Amino acid sequence: MYDMRVPPNRVFRLRLRGVNAYLVSDDDGLTLIDAGLPWDTERIRKRISDAGFDPEEIDRVLVTHFDLDHVGTLAALNLDARVYLGDPDASFLAGTDRPPLSNRKGLFQRAVDVFLTRPDLDIETVEDGERIGRFVAHRLPGHTPGHTVYVHDDYGVAFVGDLVRGLDGELAASPWPFTYDTAANEESVRALAERTSGIDVIAPGHGDPIRENGSDALRRLADSL
Repeated sequence: MYDMRVPPNRVFRLRLRGVNAYLVSDDDGLTLIDAGLPWDTERIRKRISDAGFDPEEIDRVLVTHFDLDHVGTLAALNLDARVYLGDPDASFLAGTDRPPLSNRKGLFQRAVDVFLTRPDLDIETVEDGERIGRFVAHRLPGHTPGHTVYVHDDYGVAFVGDLVRGLDGELAASPWPFTYDTAANEESVRALAERTSGIDVIAPGHGDPIRENGSDALRRLADSL
């Protein structure tokens, strides 16, 4: 865990087992973005505690997409919070629908579903452009069909899930083996670059965040695709 310093003591990266979650404190409450693997429960609890909070204080969870390493601890954290997620990923998390057998990543999601305990929490479906507290949701499919990016305009941070990953100080698109539709994901990268400007920090699910001039890094990636 460390303070992202944008502004100080308000945005925290929670380093888990090969994946990042994030914690954001603002005047509208405490928000968790993504939730790690099922066996990350004690680790994420400690990271939240190190930031000066308790899981019970979390007001909402913004989930970028349905993957085991982004929803795994939701059932174990003893949250009193609403979960926000784009469909059909929201239906996959709720268990009212299942990932498709016709897609290689969908097959993988079904295979690892045995490790997931579904949370007994209210799951709210997110629409494109919806404002949730101080965040704006951007529905950007490709990595998964319901993948959603959350932008905190006041803090200048985009929580991009697995749309992109941090790689050697730059951004790279979600790799083919882990992506439902690489062409759609690349189009989503270009769409986010067009929609957002003045973003300081790009906070990905994997790899290190881009800590300054995040919009420029996103534009460089979009132009290269």
